[in-house]
Formats: sequence, C-alpha cells, structure tokens
Amino acid sequence: MSAAVLAALTGLPTVAGAALLLCGRRADRAAAPVAVAVTAATLVLAAAAAAGRPELSAPFLTTVEGGDLRLVVDGLSAVLVVLVAAVALPVTVFAAAGLPRDTARARFAGLLLLFVAAMLVTVTAATLPALLLAWEVMGATSYALIGFRWDEPGKLAAGTVAFLTTRAADLGLYVAAGAALAATGSLALPDLRAAAGGWADLAAAGVLVAALGKSAQLPFSAWLSSAMQGPSPVSALLHSATMVAAGGYLLLRLHPLLAGTGWAATAAAWAGALTALVLGLVALAQTDVKQLLAASTAAQIGFVVLAAGAGATAGGTAQLVAHAAVKAGLFVAAGAWLTALGTRELAGLRGAARRYPGVGAAVTVAALALAGVPPLSLWASKDEVLAGVESTALHAVGLAAAVVAAGYSGRLLAVVLARPGGEEAFDSEEPGTRRVPAATTAVAAAFAVPAAGLGVLALPAVAEALRRLLGAEGEPAPTGGALVLSGALAVAALAGTVLVVRVRPGLVRAAERGPLHRWAGLGRLLTPRPGLALARALAVADDRGLDRAVHAAAGGVRRLAAAVARADDGVLDRAVTGVARATRRAADGSARADGGLVDGAVRATARAVRRAGTAARRPQTGLLHQYYAQAAAGLGVLLLLLLVAR
Repeated sequence: MSAAVLAALTGLPTVAGAALLLCGRRADRAAAPVAVAVTAATLVLAAAAAAGRPELSAPFLTTVEGGDLRLVVDGLSAVLVVLVAAVALPVTVFAAAGLPRDTARARFAGLLLLFVAAMLVTVTAATLPALLLAWEVMGATSYALIGFRWDEPGKLAAGTVAFLTTRAADLGLYVAAGAALAATGSLALPDLRAAAGGWADLAAAGVLVAALGKSAQLPFSAWLSSAMQGPSPVSALLHSATMVAAGGYLLLRLHPLLAGTGWAATAAAWAGALTALVLGLVALAQTDVKQLLAASTAAQIGFVVLAAGAGATAGGTAQLVAHAAVKAGLFVAAGAWLTALGTRELAGLRGAARRYPGVGAAVTVAALALAGVPPLSLWASKDEVLAGVESTALHAVGLAAAVVAAGYSGRLLAVVLARPGGEEAFDSEEPGTRRVPAATTAVAAAFAVPAAGLGVLALPAVAEALRRLLGAEGEPAPTGGALVLSGALAVAALAGTVLVVRVRPGLVRAAERGPLHRWAGLGRLLTPRPGLALARALAVADDRGLDRAVHAAAGGVRRLAAAVARADDGVLDRAVTGVARATRRAADGSARADGGLVDGAVRATARAVRRAGTAARRPQTGLLHQYYAQAAAGLGVLLLLLLVAR
C-alpha cells in the first residue's frame, strides 16, 4: 500500500500534466481546476508518503546493480516531498487567479504539473537512472515554462540561456554515473560513498558541477537573471522549492561522497559562501524587483551549498524549507504588483505595500525573514548552517553574506513601504491600476505564515527533532551568543540600508550604475564571446607561432632525411652490395668444391664397395664340393699363419 502511495505521488501530476498537454486548448477551461485539484491531492499524498516512508522500484537497466528506477522516502526526502507539494499548491492557485484568460492554460498547467512531478522524483530517487530521468525532465519543462510566452521578444532566448547553461552543467551528472559504475559496479546513490581513489574524485567533481549549475551558483549564476523572463508563477515555483533548490538538495544527499574526497566538500562550501556574498551584492544593485529576488535566490541557496560542504545537513535542510516559503511569497507579491501596476521597476513600486495592504503585509514579513531578523525563519536557519562551519574564514564570509542579505531586504522594504513623494499614501483606486485578486493575497499570506513561524527552529527542542528526522544527530547547534549576534547584525544592516535608501539615494544610484547591476559580468560567461575571443587568440598563435615552428621542423626533417638518404646510398647500399657479391663468390667456390671433391670421393667409395661386393659374390656358387675346397684352403692358410707366427 505504501508503494502505491509513492507511485500515486509521482504518477498523478505526471499523468495529469501529460493529459493537459495532449488536450491542448480544448482543455483550457478545465485546466486551472484540474491543476489545483491535482496539486491538492499531491499534497495529501506527500504527507502520507512522509509518514509511511515507502519504497518503489521498476526495472530499467537489469544487467547493472542499482540500474532500476528506484524511489525511496527517507528523512530528507520526507521533508522535501512535503515542501514541494506545499509550495506547488498555492503557486498553482496563484497562477489560476493571475494568468490572463487568453493564455494557453492547459499547456501552462500541464508543464507546471510535469515540472512538479520531476522535482518529486528527483528528491525521492535512490538510483542514478531515476535521478537522471527526473533531472532531464525538470530541465526540459523549465525551458518550456520560462519561454512560455515564446511569441514575445526575448522570452524564448531567455529560456534557451537557462536550458543550455544548466544542461551543460548537467553533463557532470553523467560523468559521475560513469565514475560510480567504474568504481563500485553500482548505480545506487547510497553506494557512491564506497567509491575511492580517482573514480571518487571524478564522481564528486561531476556531482558538484551539476549541482552548482542547477542551483545557479558561481560561476553559473547568470542564467537565473534570464529566467526572470518567465511568468511570475514559474518564478515563484522555480526559485523556491524546485529547480534552483535541486542542486542544493543533491549536495546534501551526497555529502558522504563529497566528504570522502576532502577537496570536494571544501570546494562546495566555498562555492556556496562566495555565491551568497557576491550575489547578495548583486541583489543590492538591482533596479528590477524580480532581478533583485533572483540574485537573492542564488545567494540564499548558497547557504544550502555551504551547509552541504560543511556537513550541516539539518541546517541546510532548514534553510531550504525556510527560503522556499519566503521566496515563494515574495515572487507571488512581485507577480501581483506587476499585473496590477504594470511595472517591475523598484521606482514604479514605491509605496506598493501601502496601496495593496494585504500583499504588503505578507511582503513585509517575508522580507524581514529574508533579512534574518529575529525571530523569523531565515534567522534561525542561517545560524544552523553557520554553526556547522568550522573554518574561521568560511564562517566570516557566511556571516558577511548574512549581513548583505539584510541589506537587499532593507532596500526592498524601503521602496515598497515608502510614501509617494514622501508624504501621501497611495490610493488603491488610483486610475490605471488594477486590484489584486483575493486569491493572490491569500496565497501571499499563506507563505508569510511559515516564513515567520519557522523561526521556531531556533528552539533547541525543535532543532533537535529535525536532526533526528534527518538522521543528523550530533551536528553542532548555534549558541545563544551566535543567535544574538546574527540577529543584531541583521537589524543594524536592515535599518542602515533603509536609512541610506531614504537619506542618501545617490549612493544607491551609484551602485546601480556599477558592474554589480549587470550581475558582475557573469552573463558574459554564458555567451560565445569569451570562447570566440579565445579561439581567435589561439588562431593567431597557431598561424604566427605553431605554423612557423611546424614548417621549420618539417624543413629540418627534410634536410636530415636527404642526408640520411645519401648516407644510405653511398655507404649502406655499397656495403650490402659488397657483402652480397662476396657471399655469391663463396657460394660458387663451395659448390665447385662440393662437386669436385666431396661428390668424387663419395662416388669412388661407392665403386670400390661395388667391386668388393662383386668379388665376394663369385665364390657363392651353391656347389657343396666347392665350399669344402674353400674351407680346406682357408684352414691351410690359417695353419700356415700359425706356423709362421711361431
């Protein structure tokens, strides 16, 4: 029965999504109710799976150990399946309420459900074939969702950038699968920890590259900027509990492999810490609210990657969950304001929280949580992560990144809570604006509740219960002093940023004109220009250096060959010819000696033997009296010899 629950959990959104895609525009009217009903049922099934911990397997590569499509719900998977389903349901409601009526709703809902199904398989996959299958479907559906409005300029190109970047990094997972098979003879994820030597290093490197690419960590971060061309519900789901979270989840899952190599765990920790800091600074310099939230997503997932490298599984999981609630709520609000006000620019959102107080209250809570203000969720989860970091330098970078997080959250709050012109509040009935649907306000409020409530993770009893669930007993917990320090720094940074935005706007404008506004130039890494420049430089070096060297070497070789040919003709050939002539003369002399001497002696001996034989045959007449006479003659000779001898 438990296996049936897991099959339904992953199969229901898959079948429903495929059916909606096949029906096309004919199912547009029913698409939204069907999608909401399916995601609601998925949430119920996720809760049942988390409680029952089922396993499911289907044959795939039958000749390889671990080659089946195996799904298992353990402690980490139990948290993630509930998280994915719990975020998918409100986001689907938001999409149903906010998408224009002329939208191809069946196509959108079908892709969204397949996207959710792929993430559910990803977080329950226990073998590399199952993981790779889900990983690929997730990438393909994200491309289709980001470029959903393909007929609008730039949308399809944005989806292509995101797809190709993550797809290139995904090749690392195939490398890891090959290394795992070579090292252990198995494709089961738990068996990866048994890999050793160079194969373990290769597998860890492949996993690390694939995870960093999927989670938009340095140096792959810029694809997340392009992904902001997608519809707001896609951004809300992509940035919270699905694709961007998948890389962090994978590193948490495979921490034993990273730790076994030593260097891979350190590399993951530093990649996460630097991403949290650099992309946090990028977020500070943005003028587009979705770009600010996108950069902050990469920064916040950086804490998850840092936790995976440091071995802080509980802290990384808490960060994943808390960030999902916070970021989903913020993207829902950004999408609502984009639809209502027609702008994503921060300048155009001045006072938006006052104009729409319901959404504004939810955004305020979520932004304060994002800043790490006590006693909200990300304050507790970040300290859980930093408590597991033993390196002083890493801890300092992580703490600095947490302070920067308070900075970009403060900038957002300073804008949306401001009064227009500094004096009057917005009128929600101002011409040219639209109302925010009540369902959207309810969704934003629903995400604000866990964004605030998950601060209970700061309570030792709650944190210890999470560790037991994840099998991470013994991991370090933050001290009271660390919690107070991080909370005080967050409040100070938040207040300071709000003050700077309002009192010294020139500093903000200066940051907006700098390289951080352009994502620190990271987008150039995703274009062919660096490759083309390198190719041109290599071509020049080839023409001016390598070609000349090759031609010079060829001339030298040709001259050497000519000298060797002359030596061969003048010396070796003559020597060989002379030896051949002497050998022929010796052979002729030997032949003459053989014919004249050896053959003559043999023939003479044969003639003498023949004559002796003829002479010996003559006495043999067959007459008895002759034999007597011969015997008497012989005896006479013998007698004579005896007499003479005496």
